[in-house]
Amino acid sequence: MPHAQQPARRPAARGFTLIELVVALAITAIMFAIGYVELDQAMRSRREVDEQSARLIAVQQAVRTIEQDFELLEPRPVRNLIGDGYLPALTTNPVAGAIGLGSSSSNAPVPVVSFTRAGWTNPVGVQRSELQRVTYALQNGALIRQYYPVLDATPQDTVVSRTLIDHVTGFSLRFMDAGHNWQTQWPAASIPGSNAEILLRSRPVAVEVTLQLDDWGLIVRDIEIAG
Repeated sequence: MPHAQQPARRPAARGFTLIELVVALAITAIMFAIGYVELDQAMRSRREVDEQSARLIAVQQAVRTIEQDFELLEPRPVRNLIGDGYLPALTTNPVAGAIGLGSSSSNAPVPVVSFTRAGWTNPVGVQRSELQRVTYALQNGALIRQYYPVLDATPQDTVVSRTLIDHVTGFSLRFMDAGHNWQTQWPAASIPGSNAEILLRSRPVAVEVTLQLDDWGLIVRDIEIAG
């Protein structure tokens, strides 16, 4: 009598060996490492682009503010803080501009130029002049823009300051007089008939602004004075 056929045996399931697991983990770790490096580089590049874009906008805004201020320069002297005399419509401190990273021993901003400008916007209708007394100063590597809430300020008035641009290594000005000669300070001694009243109200016909930044280098703007 023939024997019954025995069912075929399934081959025993074979698992991964320890060496195979170690190799797989090593390959996975290498792939993760490569991916992390690429992702980190992409994020770094994105941050650099964002920082450069923000810096460009800051530089453009600073230069535009300077241009708008000087374009609207007005021949209006102001009383000094103690009220015993007047300051010219435009007055400079060329030594401060040469200092570059200027600041006084009290760490206060060092004024480079002060002048009266028109066109001070007044959207809420405050009772004040449309003229504004503006001062540009250097402090700890930054260009500071300052103004008083009133035109003829007193020691009781608080100056309003804001940092216009940082990483500044130099800020200097030149002024073109009526004879088209460049002057390094103002009021200029070359003004015809230089009596006190004329000097107080004298204005240049143009201003050359030189701004030195440690990351963008030299920026020069020639600004024509309106009127």
